[in-house]
Amino acid sequence: MNDFPKNAEEARADRDVTREELTETLDALGRKLDVKSRVNDNLDTKVDEASAAISDKVSEPAAEKFRQGTEVVRANPLPIFAGVLALLVTIRLIMRKRSSS
Repeated sequence: MNDFPKNAEEARADRDVTREELTETLDALGRKLDVKSRVNDNLDTKVDEASAAISDKVSEPAAEKFRQGTEVVRANPLPIFAGVLALLVTIRLIMRKRSSS
């Protein structure tokens, strides 16, 4: 089994195929490592699903308020996430303090 190119033309073709495969691999790795984009895509999907579910359950003015809130979350996800995390930590600490008393 000899995969080594026999002439310059085969070597160039092999080089071009290898470059294309490397480019595809690097693009795929770049997408997997782009955590911020993946989180934003996931957040957008979840917000759209929640917005659709809320629109079916509440009045139109309430649904509009919810949609406005979702746009705020999309524009500033990090502060919202930090606030929710802080709230959860605070609730956890209060629950722990009450159970130990």
